[in-house]
Amino acid sequence: MTNRRKIINDPVYGFISIPNDLIYDLMGHQWFQRLRNIRQLGLSSLVYPGAVHSRFQHSLGAMYLTGQAVHTLRSKGTEISAEEEEGVLAAILLHDIGHGPFSHALEHSLIEDMPHETMSLLIMEELNRSMGGRLTSAIAIFRGEYQRRFFHDLVTGQMDMDRMDYLRRDSFFTGVIEGSVGSDRIIRMLNVSDDRLVVDEKGIYSVEKFLIARRMMYWQVYNHRTVVSAEKLLTSLLVRARQVTAAGLKLFATPALAYFLEPRHNRAEGEERASLVGHFTALDESDILSATKVWMSCGDRVLEELCRRFVNRDLLAIELQRTPFDPARVSETGRMAKEVLGLTDDEVGYFVNTGDVYNQTYAPGTPEVRILLKNGTTPDITAVSDLFDKEALSDKVTKYYLCYPKEIIK
Repeated sequence: MTNRRKIINDPVYGFISIPNDLIYDLMGHQWFQRLRNIRQLGLSSLVYPGAVHSRFQHSLGAMYLTGQAVHTLRSKGTEISAEEEEGVLAAILLHDIGHGPFSHALEHSLIEDMPHETMSLLIMEELNRSMGGRLTSAIAIFRGEYQRRFFHDLVTGQMDMDRMDYLRRDSFFTGVIEGSVGSDRIIRMLNVSDDRLVVDEKGIYSVEKFLIARRMMYWQVYNHRTVVSAEKLLTSLLVRARQVTAAGLKLFATPALAYFLEPRHNRAEGEERASLVGHFTALDESDILSATKVWMSCGDRVLEELCRRFVNRDLLAIELQRTPFDPARVSETGRMAKEVLGLTDDEVGYFVNTGDVYNQTYAPGTPEVRILLKNGTTPDITAVSDLFDKEALSDKVTKYYLCYPKEIIK
């Protein structure tokens, strides 16, 4: 018999044990092992060289924290069966299995109108069919359809175990200490009231620190200006690759990548769904990286230039400001790029583009952070915090960017 109670040495939490047979089987599955080749922070390593940790590591960390949360809730009188524990651990382990290469950077570029949560659900359903229904409870928890709602709060919420791990882990690997959170204390303060996840009153300051850390990490890491520039370059070269493929140019690509260069993948039903999942789970960052190196001499001048810049980290210059860029400024920047790089009107959009990024402490559509007071009431944190009010937490801070070749400002 294989020893299924392995112990994994994690740099953030120390030793993580595999808790049951289902988790062991899921971890060993090739679709989950693929996450070893998906970077947690996408292209952030171009700014923070240490940020090369993977979605595999993050998923294990989130599962570990969920196990700690289950232990805490049981100790406070919440009854959780072994089957429910198995289900919520499987749900959090697989919550990011739908991420593609470079994580969020290509989330809507490979498949239009399909966020990674939707792909994660498709993959979980395919796994469930192949595993004889062992993931039925996990899928119900993931979708928020399980009768005990606090399990869904652990997987998807303002203070879920996903956020709890990625803030602490991303802070660790980037060296950005402002993102470090006291996950141990917050988890020990978790409780259940009216079937929802709440935080004991004693943990309010740790919650405030958590919300501040999340806001800081978005501007310092996730929406860092250089990361935004690199992501725009990567998405632009994939758009160009699709365009020249549609025009008849035969590009080098692995079978998995070639599938997504064809403009046909906009639904997930029937046979197309199985084909979509099969090709997606065969795709990782090595497919993209090998292709971009070969495309540097593919015969299309624009694609070659985009790939050269991406491979050699010769990124586009980027400006950020609080208001949209003047269309006249954007137009003049495009004119200068056309002149310096010898571009046509149809080509300039690959090198000069504008858009926006935003930061929102309270994510819309997810349960609020509730504080369990000694009198048994559970007000929103904005009602009891000295630092936050509802408007400040929910305020969406937007910054606008303009990307263009550095050569035009020399």
